Amino acid sequence: MITHSDAIVLKRFPYSETSTIARCFVREMGKVSFIAHGAHRKKSPMAAYFQPINCLNLVYYFKESRNLQTISKASFSNNWSVIPTDLKKISYAMALIELSDKCLTDHDAHPELYDELVATLKRIEAEDKQLNLAYWFYQYQLLKHLGFKPDFEQAELDFVPLPNPFSGPNSKTIFENFEQNKTGMNMGLSVTTEDRKVISDYLNTCLGIHFDGIRNLKSLQILREMVT
Repeated sequence: MITHSDAIVLKRFPYSETSTIARCFVREMGKVSFIAHGAHRKKSPMAAYFQPINCLNLVYYFKESRNLQTISKASFSNNWSVIPTDLKKISYAMALIELSDKCLTDHDAHPELYDELVATLKRIEAEDKQLNLAYWFYQYQLLKHLGFKPDFEQAELDFVPLPNPFSGPNSKTIFENFEQNKTGMNMGLSVTTEDRKVISDYLNTCLGIHFDGIRNLKSLQILREMVT
């Protein structure tokens, strides 16, 4: 069956001397792995498409019994001109991508979460300040859309103690904005060092309870070092 869909590249692997395997977040299908024949050749027009964080329009042949779907055509749906040239922005973007890859499951569609990821990448592309708010907002949205919406009244979850999400000077206001579907960016919110610790600890604890290996993601470790 020939299928058209928007997709975000999460990860790529070389496959033989000429082809590439691309793991993508497909809007209508969740996480799907594709083989792009010839995309591993340096001069191939397909090579540029299959890099992590790229947003694509794909035409592919889908067969449910196959682990790898075959790509027929690809084109960019969004272009990032600033993110690849800015170390801080690319660190945030790669943290978003690696986090999504870790938490999503194969063929489990989450179109609203897909839209949130694209929107967050657009914020990182366009904004220069308070990128941590964009990143935390996506973490919150990821938990919500995957069925684990945070309950700030809970002191523990699955017998694991939860940090107090409101113990920072402004963390309660920030989380209240998240609950109202607002990032809090460009609202003049002050984010102190204590706020950063409180919000990061709370969200990462929630994610770590529901998804294995979150704290060991390389991009998150790099991002923590940059932020601190």
